[in-house]
Amino acid sequence: MSNQQSALTHLDHQGEAQMVDVSEKVTTVREATAVGQVKMNDETFAAIQAGNAPKGDVLGTARLAGIMAAKQTSQLIPLCHPLPLSKVEVSIQPHSELPGYKIQAKVKTKAETGVEMEALTAVSIAALTLYDMAKALDKSMQIIDIQLLEKIGGKSGHWQADSVD
Repeated sequence: MSNQQSALTHLDHQGEAQMVDVSEKVTTVREATAVGQVKMNDETFAAIQAGNAPKGDVLGTARLAGIMAAKQTSQLIPLCHPLPLSKVEVSIQPHSELPGYKIQAKVKTKAETGVEMEALTAVSIAALTLYDMAKALDKSMQIIDIQLLEKIGGKSGHWQADSVD
């Protein structure tokens, strides 16, 4: 086993995947914010803005899907701990310059491990749902620039991305 393997917390002594034991970690308030974008053609953007998409409320459905996804992260991502989420906010804002939408998710918990994966999952599923709701109008839509924007709490403290467009 290499020194790099011994530093990887999700690998056991035989190099096999394992769930990290967080039972000795301190329970603290932890927050994470993630962002992403869905880029589309002008006609699709205009139809969604006007509420004229064939499947109905594109943005409301995508926002709800993002919230629901954050709550299911441990069932979707191997080795993620199930966490008691105290807050999940998903916002979807129009950006005519793309054209498209910027999605932001903020997740909060009081636990032994962070909620970065929950925030990233919320953004990803909200973006996929937006795509699904509008794909009849534009199959060339692009889901782009999904990333962690900020995390607060835990042993590593506060971290913030250098810049986000």
